[in-house]
Amino acid sequence: MNRATAATADQAATVAQSAQSAQSAQSAQSAQPAQVAAVATISAPATVAELMALLADCHDAWDMPDRSGDPVDILDHDRQCAELLRRDFPADEELQVAGLVHDIGHMLVPGDDAGHGVHGGDAVRGLLGARVARLVELHVVAKRYLAATDSAHAAALSASSRRTLVAQGGPMTAAEIAAFESDPDFTAAIALRRADDAGKVVGLTVHALETWRPIVERVAAAR
Repeated sequence: MNRATAATADQAATVAQSAQSAQSAQSAQSAQPAQVAAVATISAPATVAELMALLADCHDAWDMPDRSGDPVDILDHDRQCAELLRRDFPADEELQVAGLVHDIGHMLVPGDDAGHGVHGGDAVRGLLGARVARLVELHVVAKRYLAATDSAHAAALSASSRRTLVAQGGPMTAAEIAAFESDPDFTAAIALRRADDAGKVVGLTVHALETWRPIVERVAAAR
């Protein structure tokens, strides 16, 4: 793959080191499946009202229990992400709503950063449809892609993001890059990931959560 092979020697060494660390982290995680499952305490939302209530509960809740991750809480981050996607993709309400809900997995299974995309996608699939659920899942996958193919993106990752990248599988291999680029949701997933990375501005004024209810209702009705 051209982008993968065009990386500098230093970047290639960093990717290899991260991938090796990822294997160790994944082995440790697989040895403790019951521990992760035991912390799941919140039921998946079955209605728009329940989903909006879950999002409201994300106020003063954080992606990392020790607050070492994003500098804004989950609700603020999700709204910033959704606003960016509405600005750049005004006709794609499914993508906007995926941005609004992409981090609820942190609430559903606290502490499982590696699996939060899957948890969030599973939780909204029945309510918001297969595409929204898949985009929520892919926002973690897209992080691995950008870490492997975009040196500027990789260099800009925070210490927390670099740490969680290891748990999430590390930068993609060349084969994984090729497979992801052929995915029909590739472009939208990358857009969501870039909005995710940008939507962490402390003190930024965004629209109130309730302004999103009609859009969420339309996406749910059209699933």
